[in-house]
Amino acid sequence: MSFALEKVVPWGRSFEEYVSMFKLSEDDLKGNILGCSDGPASFNSSLTNQGGTVTSLDPIYGLSAEEIQKRIDETYDVVLEQVRNNKEDFVWGKIKTPRELGEIRMQAMSAFLSDFPAGIKAGRYVEGSLPALPFASQQFDLAVCSHFLFLYSEPLSEDFHVESILELCRVAREVRIFPIIEFGSNASRHLDSVISRLKQQNYESLIETVPYAFQKNGNQMLKIRRVEPAASASSAT
Repeated sequence: MSFALEKVVPWGRSFEEYVSMFKLSEDDLKGNILGCSDGPASFNSSLTNQGGTVTSLDPIYGLSAEEIQKRIDETYDVVLEQVRNNKEDFVWGKIKTPRELGEIRMQAMSAFLSDFPAGIKAGRYVEGSLPALPFASQQFDLAVCSHFLFLYSEPLSEDFHVESILELCRVAREVRIFPIIEFGSNASRHLDSVISRLKQQNYESLIETVPYAFQKNGNQMLKIRRVEPAASASSAT
């Protein structure tokens, strides 16, 4: 299952937000990173300008920069109005007002749009979506997934989550997902079952608090790595 492209609402986050959301260290940023469901975030353009290696994947990259800009123009005011009408669902700390939120998001999306044509040519922006990724096994050191898995727990099934995470683990040595709440600021209905099913397939899942909180209760990420099963003891000779 995947979202129809016409239902996608472009809403880009900044490089600084990615660093906080995923607790990215200097060593993390030196690796080969996949940003899954990045949308019009400025993470790719900023990290590329710093000399990093990053690939972003999203279905919206099948559109032109002009078409993405048009989608942003059509949905921007609607999204901000929804935020204003639900202010109690957010933590107004570093970001103090809906207006400031809009300015930060627009700055990130403008940086993305400026970089997008060159990034498409360089292969840094790839059209695609979970649960099937067009990458080689273990191609990346780290895969991050922002505001998609778990957040959309109502329309996306438990099976979709497991298939998607296993696919992310196929292409990257480590996977980080933020946030692990769904809309309404409640823990994802799939979280415990997904962690249990991943454990059965030898994947270790750690819930880690991060230095980022905008949605209420949304200051934790899920970190997943494969754990090689212990070798059975050989019989004495």
